[in-house]
Amino acid sequence: MKCVDLNCDLGESYGNWKCGMDEAVLPYISSANVACGFHASDPLVMDTTVKNAEKSGVLVGAHPGFPDLVGFGRRKMDVKPDELKAMIIYQVGALKAFCKANGTELQHVKPHGAMYNMAGKDMKLAEAIAEGVYEVDPELILLGLSGSYLIEAAKKTGLKYASEVFADRAYESDGSLVARSKPGAVITDESEAISRVVKMVKTGRVESIDGEEVEVQPDSICLHGDGEKAVEFSKKIHEALEAEGIKIVSMKEVIMER
Repeated sequence: MKCVDLNCDLGESYGNWKCGMDEAVLPYISSANVACGFHASDPLVMDTTVKNAEKSGVLVGAHPGFPDLVGFGRRKMDVKPDELKAMIIYQVGALKAFCKANGTELQHVKPHGAMYNMAGKDMKLAEAIAEGVYEVDPELILLGLSGSYLIEAAKKTGLKYASEVFADRAYESDGSLVARSKPGAVITDESEAISRVVKMVKTGRVESIDGEEVEVQPDSICLHGDGEKAVEFSKKIHEALEAEGIKIVSMKEVIMER
C-alpha cells in the first residue's frame, strides 16, 4: 500500500491579525509546519498551534522564514550562508522549546516562501539550512521540494529528508514551482488539484505548465491553509487519497517505509 504525508503551513497569525483556519484543517493533515516568528506568528500563536496539533495527533515541524512580516516572507533577501544558518538555528530552536514545553517532539523543518525557493536553486544556501537544522538536532527531517538542492544538502549533511510536492501550485519543466507573479502559478480548480495529487502519488509524475512530464518523489503533499476553500480542499484531498487506497501517515512513517 502506498503511503504519503499531508502537511500544511499553520500558526501564521500574530497579534490581532488572523491568518488561516488552523483548527478546522488539523483533522485532515498528518504534519504541521508552524511559523516561527520571522515571516509570521508570535510566541503565543506558536505555543497554541503546538498544543492544538498535539491534541489532534498531528506531528509538528518548524517553518522558518526571512524576517519580513510585511512581505510574508515571500520576498527575496540578499543573505550570506552564515547569516541564513543563524536564522535557521534561532527559529528552529524557538519552536523546539515550545514542543518541549508541551511534552511533544519536533519532527521536521520546512523553510518558508522565498527562503525555500532560493535554497532550492542555490546549493550554498541549501547547505546553510541543512547545517543549521543538523546542529539544532541531527534527528530532524528536512522537508524540501522534490529534486531540489534542499534534498541534496540534507543527504550531504547526513540529515533525514522528505521530498515535497504541491497540490495547488504549478510546476516549471525543471521541477521548480512557477513563481506566484506568473499567470497560472496557483491552481484554484479543486478537481484539477486533486487529480494531480493522485497522479503524483501513484506515478511519481506531474505535468508542468508547459505540458511536459516532470518526475517527482511525493513523500509529503503540501496543502495551504490560508485559502478561502482551505478546509474543504484539505478534506477532499484526504478523502480522494483514501479512496485510491493511499494511506495517510506522518512524514516520519513515510521515510521509514521508503
